[in-house]
Amino acid sequence: MNEEPKVSQSEESQEKLMKLYKQGIKEVQVGEIVSGKVVCISKDHVMVDIGYKTEGAIPISEFTDNSGNVSVKEGDTVDVLFQGMNQADGSISLSRKRAIEIKTWENIEKAYNQNEIIRGKIVKRIKGGFIVDIGIPAFLPGSQVDIKPVKDYDSFVGKDYPFKVIKYNKRLHNVILSRRLILEEERERQRKRTLSILKEGAVIYGRVKNITDYGAFIDLGGIDGLLHIRDISWDKINHPSDKFEIGDEVKVKVLKFNPEKGEISLGMKQLTEDPWIKVPQKYPIGATVKGRVVNLTDYGAFVKLEEGVKGLIHISEMSWTKKRIRHPSEVISVGDTVEVKILGHDVKKRRISLGIKQIGPDPWEIVQEKYPVGSIVEGKIKNITKFGIFVEVVEGIDGLVHVSDISWTKRIKHPADLYKKGQVVKAKVLEIDKEKGKLALGIKQLTPNPWETIGEKYQIGNIVTGKITNITDFGLFVEIEEGIEGLVHVSEIYRDKAKNLNDNFKIGDDIKTKVIRLNPEEKRIGLSLRQLEEENSTFKYASNSKTTLKLGDLIKPRIS
Repeated sequence: MNEEPKVSQSEESQEKLMKLYKQGIKEVQVGEIVSGKVVCISKDHVMVDIGYKTEGAIPISEFTDNSGNVSVKEGDTVDVLFQGMNQADGSISLSRKRAIEIKTWENIEKAYNQNEIIRGKIVKRIKGGFIVDIGIPAFLPGSQVDIKPVKDYDSFVGKDYPFKVIKYNKRLHNVILSRRLILEEERERQRKRTLSILKEGAVIYGRVKNITDYGAFIDLGGIDGLLHIRDISWDKINHPSDKFEIGDEVKVKVLKFNPEKGEISLGMKQLTEDPWIKVPQKYPIGATVKGRVVNLTDYGAFVKLEEGVKGLIHISEMSWTKKRIRHPSEVISVGDTVEVKILGHDVKKRRISLGIKQIGPDPWEIVQEKYPVGSIVEGKIKNITKFGIFVEVVEGIDGLVHVSDISWTKRIKHPADLYKKGQVVKAKVLEIDKEKGKLALGIKQLTPNPWETIGEKYQIGNIVTGKITNITDFGLFVEIEEGIEGLVHVSEIYRDKAKNLNDNFKIGDDIKTKVIRLNPEEKRIGLSLRQLEEENSTFKYASNSKTTLKLGDLIKPRIS
């Protein structure tokens, strides 16, 4: 019996495939990538129908992403690699992973040869760069991730980007990518577009690329321009960072453009009209306006009237009445809204002079009108010093009663010995000096000067009686009437008594003296004990008896 020739296994598989083909089922070659439909997802496998009577079971791990999530659902169409048919049970072998790898390498080769873009996800940071998932793991050097210096490399992980293939080796499964090349090409395209519209006076948009002390560099699209700090705002700003952050979109005007040097000067404030042009019309001299205090200096306060327009309230224009304001903070604070009067302006120098004291009436004019020199005022004592007392005449204006103008006759060591703060007193207006802020008052001027009538009351040679008020090395002070004192000089006291004045005289003792000098202009009266004693030394009491009037008869001890 002749034996039938044996058929090889591959021939049997081909035969089965032919039968399927004759039955109207698509013929598939081993190693071919075909599309299939996900019909079932189990715990371990994904069943994919590629058109045969039986589905292929693919391990679920081939559909799981890096986070462990299944990336397909029932009904999805996926590409798989047909790896052959199992002769024993007729099942087919499929691979999702191998299909992706094959197509990925095809895409890599095409992207490299035709300079095309390939997309991928940065999944991991490693030494020197990143691992990018493009269907297979690829390497992205750190120098190729961006066009500008990178501060935070971790910020790129987990994000999708387009890449260029700069090198690959299929046999070694080695692929090197670059994102920088794409950014450079895009920047160059932007640069060409920007240069086509760039001209002086053009208004364009850009993004803040860098900030320095002197300005901000603006990326206009592949080319940078400088926005100097002086061209940011009509207002003075301390630092560009007060206005911008890196990445902000800004609208700017091209002020200067030098194509040869590639220098571009930009302006932002130039997008609006210079507010100082209309200052004379908007803020005429004498007008009253409101503004906000933005800065204090030793010499005054700066007030913002509008964007780009500030005026100065000089410290001398803050108060009519305060003679010495040491610092503007005594009157106003930063942030205050104040009402001011326009005193003057200089548009060329961009200066406006303001005043706040001019908002209210000048109290010095009220004083001059209501209390002329010679009039009598009444007010509370606001302050007491060694040199006098301050009396409030009108609100905000105090007049000074100098210590020398308190009394015609009393010697005053300190005004506090006679007056208290808050006490109401009357005084006479002696002098008003608005320019110096001086208002002089006098209390003693309310009564006549007793020294003016001294010459009428006393003559040289008169005998007067008074009390000893003070004992000094050079003599005795004797009060002959209230506030009027005369001096008995030591030379007008007998030598034996003059050697020890404190032993022979006591303060408060009544004493008789002779007037020997009168000088009302200098407020001086000269008295003498010696001359009075000499005149009376020859006086005789009785016809048969002769008695000399002694010094003890001239002094009457004080009876306490």
